[in-house]
Amino acid sequence: MDLLENKGVPIDKQSLTWKDMAGKPISKLDDEAFTRVRIILMNALELDALRLSHVGARMNGELRQSLAEIRRVEQHQATAVNGLLSADHSPLETTIAYEQVAVEVTAAVAQREPDPYLAQVYRFGLLEDFDHLYRYSALLDRLEGKDSNNILQGHTDIAPGRPTVDGHRAPVDDLRLPYGRDANFLTKLHATLITAAECQTHDYYMTIGPMFADPVARQLYAEIASVEEQHMTQYGSLLDPRQSFLELWLLHEATEVYGYYSCARSESNPRIREMWERFCDYELGHLHHVCGLFRQYEKRDPAEVLARTLPAPLEFKSQRDFVRDVLAAEVDLRANGVDFVKLARESPVSREYRRRINADGSPSTRVATAYHWTSGTELNRSLKAA
Repeated sequence: MDLLENKGVPIDKQSLTWKDMAGKPISKLDDEAFTRVRIILMNALELDALRLSHVGARMNGELRQSLAEIRRVEQHQATAVNGLLSADHSPLETTIAYEQVAVEVTAAVAQREPDPYLAQVYRFGLLEDFDHLYRYSALLDRLEGKDSNNILQGHTDIAPGRPTVDGHRAPVDDLRLPYGRDANFLTKLHATLITAAECQTHDYYMTIGPMFADPVARQLYAEIASVEEQHMTQYGSLLDPRQSFLELWLLHEATEVYGYYSCARSESNPRIREMWERFCDYELGHLHHVCGLFRQYEKRDPAEVLARTLPAPLEFKSQRDFVRDVLAAEVDLRANGVDFVKLARESPVSREYRRRINADGSPSTRVATAYHWTSGTELNRSLKAA
């Protein structure tokens, strides 16, 4: 796909009806798990596009009309994508799906990232999201009596990662070195993609956490939402702060094209694949429009920021073996400023922060006490023992 020549669908031709935006959802159990992964990932990108657009509109008067026009389409696309999740997903089951996205997509990105430092950043965060999946699986088993593997479909292991109780860090130890202006195009796409995914996860946990009556559940969502904010800080700091707003907007539109393109190439559900293809064409229209603004206001060629062709599509498949290898080799890594260090060299500032925030105990530890994932839930193990 030639990003600079393919103009996609013009913005004034992009339109969705209410029926388009609230169409038939997927089947929770019959559709492939990675269809749900794609849905959650692309909803994250669309919501992040809205977030960036609103921030940009506050400080760029000359861009407000273009931002508003594209933002309206992005909002409708987000509604259509998010509406694909069926109503029979409980909030906790959706949480399991969110963490599967974090594990599988971050693992896929970490393996393809050309910058060794950024690849290490992704592996570091991956092991914390892997542990979140384990803690929420324990909560799902004990609160709803459900096996999280019904959602994961055997693609993702359910086991401890870097313990969530040890993942709380002082803000200074969540900042990372940004990529430079000459960074690989794929590096820029990866950072935009993963930052968007973490933002959505944080906001979802902040929204549904207070809806639980169970005190341990409420505290667990509070604890993990705090770590997700750390991840937002970590991944967001990878973006070059010297980039102008128009550069960021251009890269975001390119990332959305890349996301939909990757989804369309691997989607197993023909009806959903048709949506990915349609929205990929819409995003090409957005990208082409922003290219024009970039030329007009910055007097620069978009080719300075974008590659002409997209990288190979993101792979949506089980990354189990890679995750196991990273877990075995790097679970004891900690942060000290922008560096990743062995446990003994962890930042004393983070140790003190953790001592204070865990003073009353850790809900992530409490929820998984004596928990070991068992096919069919813990009740099934008890029945077999009897």
